[in-house]
Amino acid sequence: MDDVYNYLMNEIDLKYGDSIVVGVSGGPDSIALLHLLSRLKKSLDLQVVCAHVHHNIRKESDEEKNFVERFCANHGIIFEWYKIENYGDDNFHNEARSKRYSYFAEIVKKYNAKYLFTAHHGDDLIETILMRIVRGSTLKGYSGFSKIVDMGDYTIIRPLINVTKDEIYKYNKKNNLKYVEDSSNFKDVYTRNRFRKYILPALKKEDQNVHEKFYKFSTTLLEYNEYIDKIVEKKLKRIYAQNVLNIDEYLKEERIIKMKIIYYILEQIYQDDLMLITDRHVNLIYNLIHSNRASGKIYLPNNIRVVKSYNNLTVIEEKLKNNEYEIELIDYVNLPNGKNIEFVTEASSNSNNYLRLDSSEITLPLHVRSKQNGDKMYVKGMLGRKKISDIFIDAKIPVEERKLWPIVVDSAGQIVWVPGLKKSKFDKSKSEKYDIILKYY
Repeated sequence: MDDVYNYLMNEIDLKYGDSIVVGVSGGPDSIALLHLLSRLKKSLDLQVVCAHVHHNIRKESDEEKNFVERFCANHGIIFEWYKIENYGDDNFHNEARSKRYSYFAEIVKKYNAKYLFTAHHGDDLIETILMRIVRGSTLKGYSGFSKIVDMGDYTIIRPLINVTKDEIYKYNKKNNLKYVEDSSNFKDVYTRNRFRKYILPALKKEDQNVHEKFYKFSTTLLEYNEYIDKIVEKKLKRIYAQNVLNIDEYLKEERIIKMKIIYYILEQIYQDDLMLITDRHVNLIYNLIHSNRASGKIYLPNNIRVVKSYNNLTVIEEKLKNNEYEIELIDYVNLPNGKNIEFVTEASSNSNNYLRLDSSEITLPLHVRSKQNGDKMYVKGMLGRKKISDIFIDAKIPVEERKLWPIVVDSAGQIVWVPGLKKSKFDKSKSEKYDIILKYY
């Protein structure tokens, strides 16, 4: 941690009296960083501002806020906090992150700060890279996250990126620093926790300095990505403008440039939400462009649609009306009607609360959305398609409940399931070939 202090002291352009903002949850990482910066405060007479976000999800959130506030009072640090009152229908973790960084940006502006510091460390970087490799991502996505990010008006700095979690714990113990632990960090239901608990220890057993290797991997990918981006930016002017891609011009390029053009477009659209995009999405777009079909549509996260029409490929954001929603189905999802859909390893019954699918027969990823006018589905065991509205009527579902009732579709827009009510023709029996099982509860 001495290296981190020296980095902050000697390599960051801090002047006497500057204001800096630190994102602090109250966990061991952010408390260690806040303590380091409070030491710097004394040396450079800095105005250190702690920005805390109360996520309003767990019972411990109130105590965490109070703990951070007390820590700041004891160390002469300005304390700012924000409570998230409501969440939309998007993925909770992504929405929380988006709200968190929006708030941080507000505090940076309020105090005219040049820097926002966050406590992401070396173990976080390893976990992020591994998760994206397994899930699939863009070239930039595979790099994890950067140590320094230029946001235009300010700069995000992650000074702990070369430090392990163990080193942080040791620093806190040495300095008698108390902190809070997020209870959700120990639940195996979260993908990151499984990597942290089972994969990371095995890697560290092979090499205690494995975090340094991952950091090198990350910076190398970022350099390659930056170089290819420069090439793509020059070519993009004749290929893509105002959210419309000229397919004829696009097809003239080498495959690596064609793929990077798709990556680049998605990076510009999703920005901080880039983790929502996987290589599966990129391949869907690539295959749509190269298909012989004159038209087609692909559903992407955050209500983004990619629409092919002859020689044009258009990227649009569909505005949802009240009670409308659409969520990409990854691992599990909490639904607006209070229910859940989850990927499971076995179906305990053949009821309409379970669905077995063969991924080769549909277009992944799956999405969960609200009902749309004209929705129809090929119901299992029936000829032809049936209106979803008729399925609701047959099941005597109250009108108000229908507005939020989940409809599961694939990325080609095919309805594969009305959870709890009807399965589509794509459902498989236990004796048939399938590789996906979904549970509604």
